[in-house]
Amino acid sequence: MASEVLLIMGPPGAGKGTQGKRIAARHDLRALSTGDLLRDHVARGTDLGTQAQAIMEAGELVPDHLIVDMVRTELDDMDEVRVLLDGFPRTPGQAVSLDALLAEYGAEMSAVIQLQVPDEELVERLVSRAEQEGRSDDGEATVRKRMEVYAEATRPLLDFYDARNLLVRVDGVGDLDTVTERIEGALA
Repeated sequence: MASEVLLIMGPPGAGKGTQGKRIAARHDLRALSTGDLLRDHVARGTDLGTQAQAIMEAGELVPDHLIVDMVRTELDDMDEVRVLLDGFPRTPGQAVSLDALLAEYGAEMSAVIQLQVPDEELVERLVSRAEQEGRSDDGEATVRKRMEVYAEATRPLLDFYDARNLLVRVDGVGDLDTVTERIEGALA
């Protein structure tokens, strides 16, 4: 089986986690979420986890090199690099670091899936989810601010991958199966 590296992107509430797991299963990819990797390394008390925990407890962002090293530990035990990434890279600089890492394994980014959902739909989804989960911190104003921050922060990365003809835009509105099939169609 050949290497395949996918990145799934989208604003909060777009369905990245759900669709990422579905696409990973269909393509026999290991789903790698940055948040999950960080929590796993911290929980296991690895050297990388200990370093990351100290940084996070100080209220700082975990530096790129630690995230890259965590991804490296995942790639080390693969015969062929077959991953779906969620949450990394977040900037063009991180994408360049990821490219260098993948090159060490003879792999490269295959495609970047951008789930597109209108702002009003996202607000409705996130506010509803917050209410269901009893999270008062996710009111409409907070959700809209998170969407603004996401749009500003990720625009350069979307442009970076679009310039390399790797970006596939997918309508993320609809039932789970419909969106999954749209992603499959875009990747075909």
